[in-house]
Amino acid sequence: MSVVLGLALAGGLVLVASPWLWPRPARRVNKRPGMVSERLTQAGLPGLSAGVVAAVCGTLALTAGAAAHVLTGVVPLSLALAVVAGLAPLAVIGSRARARRRASRAVWPDVVDQLVSAVRSGLALPEALASLSASGPEVTRVAFAEFASRYRSTGSFSLAVDELKRHLADPVADRLVETLRMAREVGGVELPSILRGLGAQLRRESAIRSEVEGRQSWVVNAARLGVAAPWVVLLLLATRPEAAAAYNSPEGVALVVGGLIVSTIAYSLMVRVGRLPEERRWFA
Repeated sequence: MSVVLGLALAGGLVLVASPWLWPRPARRVNKRPGMVSERLTQAGLPGLSAGVVAAVCGTLALTAGAAAHVLTGVVPLSLALAVVAGLAPLAVIGSRARARRRASRAVWPDVVDQLVSAVRSGLALPEALASLSASGPEVTRVAFAEFASRYRSTGSFSLAVDELKRHLADPVADRLVETLRMAREVGGVELPSILRGLGAQLRRESAIRSEVEGRQSWVVNAARLGVAAPWVVLLLLATRPEAAAAYNSPEGVALVVGGLIVSTIAYSLMVRVGRLPEERRWFA
């Protein structure tokens, strides 16, 4: 029995010391950027960091809350406006990202067509992608120019297209890049026909999305108006001393907090109803 216990103890000590005795070789890990960083890239603000965004949100929240408290003296209303002002930069970033994605969705079929023309003319895939920095749509030229620079400096097609995907941060770009990566690694003569099929699919999807978004835009506008109107009325009422005293009471605090919760839930539901789901980045 003592021999078994001794062997078990020795085995346990070996397992504990195994990370230092036999360290695993270092492996390159491609970490996906955080949600805020990816959103900033999609909004065309890759130079900003999540810390800067947090600082801006905090500053706006403090400023709006202090201003509301000076004007009205209603504590719950000041806190509610501070929360709204603090979330405003995130809403602006999200709106900018969606606008840029809509704009890029409209030009991707042209990018695919120009890429097909470059491939059919005899250019290799890296040169065909690099040529889009001069002949491609304006919104994508910077990304393809960086791809060309990265490919010239490293000579690695894989690293260059990974950087291209990171810069574009678009699901359509991910599909296109992975198609080109597979074509370069596996080979084949079907790449032009595959790209033409992808371009036709993107045109149909863009046309359908534009039509549906045009019809449902009134839902989003109605949601914004329906949420903003009661709070504007509440802010005007809170400038009167008797109304400010009523809203500072426990019942008034419960009313303002409840209204904020209901407004948030209602606006989120209306936006979800009136906005098409965005395609996820499966190849990020």
